[in-house]
Amino acid sequence: MTTLADFANYVTDKIKSTSISLEQYVTTDSLIQNKRGRKHAENLPPNSCTLTHFRKRDVLISNIRPYLKKIWQADSDGGCSCDVLVFRAKINHSPEYLFAALMQNDFFKHVMKGAKGSKMPRGDKNQIMRFNILTEPKSEKIIGDFIVNIETILSLIRSINHNLEAMAKQLYDYWFVQFDFPNEDGKPYKSSGGKMVWNEKLKRKIPECWNVVSLFDGVSVQYGFPFSTDLFTEQLTTVPIVRIRDIVDNTISIYSKEDTDEKYRLNRGDIIIGMDGNFHINYWHSDTAFLNQRCVRLRVNNESPISALQTLYDVKPYIKAKELSSKGSTVGHLLDKDLRDLFLIMPKVTQKFNPRRLFDSILFMMIENKNEINNLTSIRDELIQLLMNGQVSINYDL
Repeated sequence: MTTLADFANYVTDKIKSTSISLEQYVTTDSLIQNKRGRKHAENLPPNSCTLTHFRKRDVLISNIRPYLKKIWQADSDGGCSCDVLVFRAKINHSPEYLFAALMQNDFFKHVMKGAKGSKMPRGDKNQIMRFNILTEPKSEKIIGDFIVNIETILSLIRSINHNLEAMAKQLYDYWFVQFDFPNEDGKPYKSSGGKMVWNEKLKRKIPECWNVVSLFDGVSVQYGFPFSTDLFTEQLTTVPIVRIRDIVDNTISIYSKEDTDEKYRLNRGDIIIGMDGNFHINYWHSDTAFLNQRCVRLRVNNESPISALQTLYDVKPYIKAKELSSKGSTVGHLLDKDLRDLFLIMPKVTQKFNPRRLFDSILFMMIENKNEINNLTSIRDELIQLLMNGQVSINYDL
Protein backbone atom coordinates (compact mmCIF):
# COMPACT_ATOMS: atom_id res chain seq x y z
CA MET A 1 0.00 0.00 0.00
CA THR A 2 1.29 3.46 -0.90
CA THR A 3 -0.08 6.98 -1.10
CA LEU A 4 -1.19 8.79 -4.21
CA ALA A 5 1.77 11.15 -3.72
CA ASP A 6 4.15 8.20 -4.18
CA PHE A 7 2.30 7.01 -7.28
CA ALA A 8 1.57 10.22 -9.20
CA ASN A 9 2.28 13.94 -9.45
CA TYR A 10 0.08 16.96 -9.98
CA VAL A 11 0.74 18.36 -13.44
CA THR A 12 1.82 22.00 -13.27
CA ASP A 13 2.96 22.47 -16.89
CA LYS A 14 1.33 25.47 -18.56
CA ILE A 15 0.07 26.26 -22.05
CA LYS A 16 -1.52 29.37 -23.57
CA SER A 17 -5.24 29.15 -24.30
CA THR A 18 -4.49 30.51 -27.77
CA SER A 19 -2.32 27.45 -28.48
CA ILE A 20 -5.13 24.87 -28.30
CA SER A 21 -8.36 24.16 -30.18
CA LEU A 22 -11.82 24.01 -28.62
CA GLU A 23 -11.70 20.19 -28.80
CA GLN A 24 -8.56 20.25 -26.63
CA TYR A 25 -10.03 22.49 -23.92
CA VAL A 26 -11.41 20.95 -20.72
CA THR A 27 -13.36 22.70 -17.93
CA THR A 28 -15.22 21.44 -14.88
CA ASP A 29 -18.45 21.83 -16.86
CA SER A 30 -17.19 19.74 -19.76
CA LEU A 31 -16.35 16.85 -17.43
CA ILE A 32 -19.47 14.71 -16.97
CA GLN A 33 -20.59 13.61 -13.53
CA ASN A 34 -20.76 10.00 -12.34
CA LYS A 35 -17.52 8.99 -14.10
CA ARG A 36 -18.88 9.40 -17.62
CA GLY A 37 -15.86 11.08 -19.17
CA ARG A 38 -16.13 14.43 -20.88
CA LYS A 39 -17.94 16.35 -23.59
CA HIS A 40 -16.51 19.17 -25.70
CA ALA A 41 -16.42 22.58 -24.04
CA GLU A 42 -18.79 25.15 -25.52
CA ASN A 43 -16.27 27.99 -25.73
CA LEU A 44 -12.60 28.73 -25.29
CA PRO A 45 -11.68 31.35 -22.65
CA PRO A 46 -12.76 34.79 -24.00
CA ASN A 47 -9.36 36.30 -23.17
CA SER A 48 -5.92 34.81 -23.59
CA CYS A 49 -4.87 33.03 -20.40
CA THR A 50 -2.64 30.26 -19.05
CA LEU A 51 -4.03 26.73 -18.71
CA THR A 52 -2.75 23.51 -17.19
CA HIS A 53 -1.12 21.52 -20.00
CA PHE A 54 -2.26 17.90 -19.81
CA ARG A 55 -0.93 15.04 -21.91
CA LYS A 56 -2.54 11.92 -23.36
CA ARG A 57 -3.15 9.28 -20.62
CA ASP A 58 -3.12 11.88 -17.80
CA VAL A 59 -6.10 11.67 -15.42
CA LEU A 60 -8.27 14.77 -15.04
CA ILE A 61 -10.65 15.32 -12.12
CA SER A 62 -12.92 18.26 -11.34
CA ASN A 63 -12.02 19.75 -7.97
CA ILE A 64 -15.33 21.60 -7.63
CA ARG A 65 -18.03 19.56 -5.85
CA PRO A 66 -16.00 16.33 -5.86
CA TYR A 67 -19.10 14.32 -4.94
CA LEU A 68 -20.19 14.66 -8.60
CA LYS A 69 -17.38 12.19 -9.46
CA LYS A 70 -16.14 13.90 -12.62
CA ILE A 71 -13.13 12.02 -13.98
CA TRP A 72 -11.60 11.44 -17.42
CA GLN A 73 -8.42 9.88 -18.79
CA ALA A 74 -7.16 12.14 -21.57
CA ASP A 75 -7.12 10.62 -25.05
CA SER A 76 -5.09 13.56 -26.43
CA ASP A 77 -2.99 16.53 -25.31
CA GLY A 78 -4.70 19.78 -24.33
CA GLY A 79 -5.28 22.46 -21.73
CA CYS A 80 -7.67 22.71 -18.79
CA SER A 81 -8.93 25.31 -16.35
CA CYS A 82 -7.43 25.68 -12.88
CA ASP A 83 -10.30 23.90 -11.10
CA VAL A 84 -9.48 20.70 -13.00
CA LEU A 85 -6.74 18.68 -11.28
CA VAL A 86 -4.38 16.77 -13.56
CA PHE A 87 -2.60 13.65 -12.27
CA ARG A 88 0.31 11.99 -14.07
CA ALA A 89 1.61 8.56 -13.11
CA LYS A 90 5.26 8.49 -12.12
CA ILE A 91 7.80 6.55 -14.15
CA ASN A 92 7.40 2.76 -13.79
CA HIS A 93 3.72 3.13 -12.88
CA SER A 94 0.76 2.52 -15.20
CA PRO A 95 -1.36 5.58 -16.16
CA GLU A 96 -4.34 3.25 -16.69
CA TYR A 97 -3.92 1.78 -13.20
CA LEU A 98 -3.86 5.33 -11.83
CA PHE A 99 -7.12 6.00 -13.67
CA ALA A 100 -8.66 2.83 -12.21
CA ALA A 101 -7.51 3.74 -8.70
CA LEU A 102 -9.03 7.22 -8.89
CA MET A 103 -12.29 5.79 -10.28
CA GLN A 104 -13.00 4.24 -6.88
CA ASN A 105 -15.93 5.62 -4.93
CA ASP A 106 -13.59 5.54 -1.92
CA PHE A 107 -11.36 8.09 -3.63
CA PHE A 108 -14.18 10.61 -4.02
CA LYS A 109 -15.26 10.00 -0.41
CA HIS A 110 -11.66 10.66 0.63
CA VAL A 111 -11.61 13.95 -1.32
CA MET A 112 -14.90 15.08 0.23
CA LYS A 113 -13.56 14.47 3.75
CA GLY A 114 -10.95 17.16 3.16
CA ALA A 115 -13.10 19.45 1.01
CA LYS A 116 -13.58 23.08 2.03
CA GLY A 117 -16.64 25.20 1.39
CA SER A 118 -20.35 24.43 1.65
CA LYS A 119 -22.10 25.52 -1.57
CA MET A 120 -19.12 24.83 -3.88
CA PRO A 121 -16.77 22.52 -1.94
CA ARG A 122 -13.25 22.09 -3.28
CA GLY A 123 -10.86 19.29 -2.42
CA ASP A 124 -7.69 20.00 -0.45
CA LYS A 125 -4.79 19.23 -2.78
CA ASN A 126 -2.47 18.07 0.01
CA GLN A 127 -5.11 15.86 1.61
CA ILE A 128 -5.99 14.33 -1.77
CA MET A 129 -2.42 13.10 -2.19
CA ARG A 130 -2.68 11.10 1.06
CA PHE A 131 -5.18 8.71 -0.53
CA ASN A 132 -3.95 5.11 -0.18
CA ILE A 133 -3.41 2.94 -3.27
CA LEU A 134 -2.60 -0.76 -3.35
CA THR A 135 0.40 -1.26 -5.63
CA GLU A 136 1.36 -4.52 -7.27
CA PRO A 137 3.74 -3.66 -10.13
CA LYS A 138 3.22 -6.98 -11.93
CA SER A 139 -0.56 -6.54 -12.17
CA GLU A 140 -0.84 -2.76 -12.62
CA LYS A 141 -1.01 -2.84 -16.41
CA ILE A 142 -3.40 -5.81 -16.49
CA ILE A 143 -5.85 -4.20 -14.07
CA GLY A 144 -5.57 -0.78 -15.71
CA ASP A 145 -6.15 -2.15 -19.21
CA PHE A 146 -9.10 -4.21 -17.97
CA ILE A 147 -10.88 -1.16 -16.53
CA VAL A 148 -10.09 0.93 -19.61
CA ASN A 149 -11.61 -1.81 -21.80
CA ILE A 150 -14.83 -1.62 -19.77
CA GLU A 151 -14.82 2.17 -20.22
CA THR A 152 -14.43 1.70 -23.98
CA ILE A 153 -17.48 -0.57 -24.06
CA LEU A 154 -19.51 1.92 -21.99
CA SER A 155 -18.49 4.74 -24.30
CA LEU A 156 -19.55 2.72 -27.34
CA ILE A 157 -23.01 1.95 -25.90
CA ARG A 158 -23.49 5.62 -24.96
CA SER A 159 -22.55 6.60 -28.52
CA ILE A 160 -25.14 4.17 -29.93
CA ASN A 161 -27.81 5.71 -27.68
CA HIS A 162 -26.71 9.22 -28.65
CA ASN A 163 -27.14 8.32 -32.33
CA LEU A 164 -30.49 6.64 -31.74
CA GLU A 165 -31.81 9.73 -29.98
CA ALA A 166 -30.46 12.01 -32.71
CA MET A 167 -32.27 9.84 -35.26
CA ALA A 168 -35.53 10.00 -33.27
CA LYS A 169 -35.29 13.80 -32.99
CA GLN A 170 -34.67 14.10 -36.71
CA LEU A 171 -37.71 11.94 -37.52
CA TYR A 172 -39.82 13.97 -35.10
CA ASP A 173 -38.72 17.20 -36.79
CA TYR A 174 -39.58 15.89 -40.27
CA TRP A 175 -42.94 14.47 -39.24
CA PHE A 176 -44.29 16.73 -36.47
CA VAL A 177 -42.63 20.09 -37.19
CA GLN A 178 -42.18 20.12 -40.98
CA PHE A 179 -45.08 17.63 -41.44
CA ASP A 180 -43.23 15.76 -44.16
CA PHE A 181 -44.24 12.29 -42.97
CA PRO A 182 -44.90 9.68 -45.71
CA ASN A 183 -48.28 10.11 -47.38
CA GLU A 184 -50.22 7.23 -48.98
CA ASP A 185 -47.85 7.36 -51.96
CA GLY A 186 -44.79 7.29 -49.70
CA LYS A 187 -43.95 10.93 -50.51
CA PRO A 188 -43.39 13.81 -48.02
CA TYR A 189 -46.89 14.99 -47.06
CA LYS A 190 -46.56 18.79 -46.87
CA SER A 191 -43.92 19.13 -49.61
CA SER A 192 -46.14 17.10 -51.93
CA GLY A 193 -49.11 19.42 -51.47
CA GLY A 194 -50.80 17.76 -48.50
CA LYS A 195 -53.65 19.89 -47.14
CA MET A 196 -52.87 21.92 -44.01
CA VAL A 197 -55.47 23.55 -41.71
CA TRP A 198 -55.10 26.20 -39.02
CA ASN A 199 -55.16 24.99 -35.40
CA GLU A 200 -56.13 27.62 -32.87
CA LYS A 201 -54.57 25.79 -29.90
CA LEU A 202 -51.10 25.54 -31.45
CA LYS A 203 -51.44 28.80 -33.43
CA ARG A 204 -50.13 27.13 -36.57
CA LYS A 205 -51.26 24.87 -39.40
CA ILE A 206 -51.33 21.09 -39.00
CA PRO A 207 -52.25 18.32 -41.48
CA GLU A 208 -55.92 17.87 -42.27
CA CYS A 209 -57.52 15.06 -40.22
CA TRP A 210 -54.91 15.46 -37.47
CA ASN A 211 -56.04 16.64 -34.05
CA VAL A 212 -54.66 18.41 -31.01
CA VAL A 213 -55.48 17.36 -27.43
CA SER A 214 -54.57 18.73 -24.02
CA LEU A 215 -51.73 16.98 -22.18
CA PHE A 216 -54.15 15.59 -19.58
CA ASP A 217 -56.45 14.18 -22.29
CA GLY A 218 -53.59 12.72 -24.33
CA VAL A 219 -51.63 10.86 -21.62
CA SER A 220 -51.97 9.74 -18.02
CA VAL A 221 -50.50 12.37 -15.67
CA GLN A 222 -49.38 11.45 -12.14
CA TYR A 223 -47.61 13.66 -9.61
CA GLY A 224 -44.99 12.15 -7.28
CA PHE A 225 -45.45 11.04 -3.68
CA PRO A 226 -44.25 13.30 -0.79
CA PHE A 227 -41.71 10.86 0.64
CA SER A 228 -40.31 11.84 4.03
CA THR A 229 -36.61 12.74 3.79
CA ASP A 230 -36.22 11.45 7.36
CA LEU A 231 -36.88 7.94 6.03
CA PHE A 232 -34.40 8.16 3.14
CA THR A 233 -31.52 5.70 3.25
CA GLU A 234 -28.58 4.73 1.05
CA GLN A 235 -29.22 1.08 1.95
CA LEU A 236 -31.15 -1.01 -0.58
CA THR A 237 -34.90 -1.27 0.16
CA THR A 238 -37.92 -2.27 -1.92
CA VAL A 239 -38.69 1.43 -2.52
CA PRO A 240 -36.02 3.07 -4.73
CA ILE A 241 -36.77 6.76 -5.21
CA VAL A 242 -36.43 8.94 -8.30
CA ARG A 243 -35.81 12.56 -7.39
CA ILE A 244 -35.37 15.59 -9.67
CA ARG A 245 -31.59 15.17 -9.59
CA ASP A 246 -31.94 11.58 -10.88
CA ILE A 247 -33.95 12.40 -13.99
CA VAL A 248 -31.08 13.49 -16.27
CA ASP A 249 -28.95 10.37 -15.77
CA ASN A 250 -31.76 7.82 -15.25
CA THR A 251 -30.26 6.79 -11.93
CA ILE A 252 -31.31 5.85 -8.41
CA SER A 253 -29.46 7.77 -5.70
CA ILE A 254 -31.61 7.11 -2.63
CA TYR A 255 -34.03 4.59 -1.14
CA SER A 256 -36.91 4.93 1.31
CA LYS A 257 -38.06 2.95 4.34
CA GLU A 258 -41.56 4.30 3.70
CA ASP A 259 -44.33 2.37 1.95
CA THR A 260 -46.36 4.00 -0.80
CA ASP A 261 -49.13 3.34 -3.29
CA GLU A 262 -48.37 1.44 -6.51
CA LYS A 263 -49.73 4.34 -8.57
CA TYR A 264 -46.45 6.17 -7.91
CA ARG A 265 -44.40 3.34 -9.42
CA LEU A 266 -42.67 4.14 -12.70
CA ASN A 267 -42.84 1.93 -15.79
CA ARG A 268 -40.14 1.74 -18.41
CA GLY A 269 -40.87 4.29 -21.11
CA ASP A 270 -42.63 6.75 -18.80
CA ILE A 271 -41.73 10.41 -19.34
CA ILE A 272 -40.73 12.16 -16.12
CA ILE A 273 -40.35 15.89 -15.47
CA GLY A 274 -38.75 17.71 -12.55
CA MET A 275 -40.96 20.61 -11.47
CA ASP A 276 -38.30 22.69 -9.73
CA GLY A 277 -34.97 24.19 -10.74
CA ASN A 278 -33.91 23.20 -14.25
CA PHE A 279 -37.12 21.27 -15.05
CA HIS A 280 -35.27 18.14 -16.16
CA ILE A 281 -37.25 15.93 -18.55
CA ASN A 282 -36.38 12.41 -19.71
CA TYR A 283 -37.73 8.90 -20.32
CA TRP A 284 -37.44 6.29 -17.55
CA HIS A 285 -35.76 2.92 -18.16
CA SER A 286 -37.09 0.41 -15.60
CA ASP A 287 -40.10 -0.80 -13.60
CA THR A 288 -38.39 -0.69 -10.22
CA ALA A 289 -38.69 2.85 -8.86
CA PHE A 290 -41.16 5.27 -7.30
CA LEU A 291 -41.54 8.95 -8.12
CA ASN A 292 -40.78 11.58 -5.49
CA GLN A 293 -42.71 14.81 -4.93
CA ARG A 294 -42.14 17.80 -7.22
CA CYS A 295 -41.84 15.39 -10.13
CA VAL A 296 -44.54 14.38 -12.59
CA ARG A 297 -44.97 11.26 -14.70
CA LEU A 298 -46.52 11.16 -18.19
CA ARG A 299 -47.64 7.70 -19.41
CA VAL A 300 -49.03 6.97 -22.88
CA ASN A 301 -52.05 4.75 -23.44
CA ASN A 302 -51.32 1.47 -25.22
CA GLU A 303 -54.00 2.13 -27.85
CA SER A 304 -53.03 5.75 -28.48
CA PRO A 305 -51.25 6.83 -31.69
CA ILE A 306 -49.15 9.13 -29.48
CA SER A 307 -45.80 7.59 -28.50
CA ALA A 308 -43.70 8.31 -25.41
CA LEU A 309 -40.94 9.91 -27.51
CA GLN A 310 -43.43 12.11 -29.34
CA THR A 311 -44.80 13.19 -25.95
CA LEU A 312 -41.26 14.01 -24.81
CA TYR A 313 -40.51 16.09 -27.91
CA ASP A 314 -43.95 17.76 -27.95
CA VAL A 315 -43.62 18.90 -24.34
CA LYS A 316 -39.90 19.61 -24.03
CA PRO A 317 -39.81 23.00 -25.84
CA TYR A 318 -42.50 24.40 -23.53
CA ILE A 319 -40.72 23.05 -20.45
CA LYS A 320 -37.43 24.60 -21.59
CA ALA A 321 -39.15 27.92 -22.33
CA LYS A 322 -40.55 27.89 -18.80
CA GLU A 323 -37.06 27.18 -17.46
CA LEU A 324 -35.59 30.14 -19.33
CA SER A 325 -38.38 32.49 -18.22
CA SER A 326 -37.77 31.60 -14.57
CA LYS A 327 -34.00 32.25 -14.61
CA GLY A 328 -34.48 35.59 -12.86
CA SER A 329 -35.90 33.96 -9.72
CA THR A 330 -33.96 31.99 -7.12
CA VAL A 331 -35.59 28.67 -8.03
CA GLY A 332 -38.09 28.18 -10.85
CA HIS A 333 -41.28 26.21 -10.25
CA LEU A 334 -43.43 24.34 -12.73
CA LEU A 335 -47.10 24.45 -11.71
CA ASP A 336 -50.12 22.30 -12.45
CA LYS A 337 -51.49 25.24 -14.45
CA ASP A 338 -48.38 25.20 -16.67
CA LEU A 339 -48.99 21.54 -17.53
CA ARG A 340 -52.68 22.15 -18.23
CA ASP A 341 -51.69 24.72 -20.83
CA LEU A 342 -49.75 22.10 -22.81
CA PHE A 343 -50.98 20.25 -25.89
CA LEU A 344 -50.07 17.11 -27.82
CA ILE A 345 -50.47 16.49 -31.54
CA MET A 346 -52.71 13.52 -32.31
CA PRO A 347 -51.54 12.08 -35.67
CA LYS A 348 -53.71 10.00 -37.94
CA VAL A 349 -52.24 6.52 -38.35
CA THR A 350 -52.35 5.12 -41.87
CA GLN A 351 -50.90 2.11 -43.65
CA LYS A 352 -47.89 4.20 -44.69
CA PHE A 353 -47.64 6.28 -41.53
CA ASN A 354 -47.46 4.74 -38.06
CA PRO A 355 -44.95 6.84 -36.10
CA ARG A 356 -45.62 5.19 -32.75
CA ARG A 357 -44.41 1.81 -33.97
CA LEU A 358 -41.05 3.26 -35.04
CA PHE A 359 -40.61 5.60 -32.07
CA ASP A 360 -41.44 2.78 -29.64
CA SER A 361 -38.83 0.51 -31.25
CA ILE A 362 -36.17 3.24 -30.97
CA LEU A 363 -37.11 3.92 -27.34
CA PHE A 364 -36.98 0.18 -26.57
CA MET A 365 -33.43 -0.01 -27.94
CA MET A 366 -32.36 3.07 -25.94
CA ILE A 367 -33.84 1.61 -22.76
CA GLU A 368 -32.11 -1.74 -23.29
CA ASN A 369 -28.82 0.07 -23.84
CA LYS A 370 -29.37 2.25 -20.79
CA ASN A 371 -29.96 -0.82 -18.62
CA GLU A 372 -26.80 -2.40 -20.05
CA ILE A 373 -24.88 0.78 -19.19
CA ASN A 374 -26.22 0.75 -15.62
CA ASN A 375 -25.43 -2.94 -15.14
CA LEU A 376 -21.91 -2.64 -16.55
CA THR A 377 -21.25 0.52 -14.51
CA SER A 378 -22.32 -1.26 -11.32
CA ILE A 379 -20.11 -4.26 -12.14
CA ARG A 380 -17.18 -1.94 -12.94
CA ASP A 381 -17.45 -0.14 -9.60
CA GLU A 382 -17.66 -3.40 -7.66
CA LEU A 383 -14.72 -4.91 -9.54
CA ILE A 384 -12.54 -1.83 -9.05
CA GLN A 385 -13.08 -2.06 -5.29
CA LEU A 386 -12.19 -5.75 -5.23
CA LEU A 387 -9.19 -5.36 -7.53
CA MET A 388 -7.81 -2.43 -5.54
CA ASN A 389 -8.19 -4.34 -2.28
CA GLY A 390 -6.40 -7.36 -3.73
CA GLN A 391 -9.48 -9.54 -3.13
CA VAL A 392 -9.61 -10.68 -6.77
CA SER A 393 -7.06 -10.85 -9.52
CA ILE A 394 -7.13 -11.00 -13.31
CA ASN A 395 -5.70 -13.97 -15.15
CA TYR A 396 -2.86 -12.61 -17.30
CA ASP A 397 -3.75 -14.98 -20.15
CA LEU A 398 -7.28 -13.50 -20.33
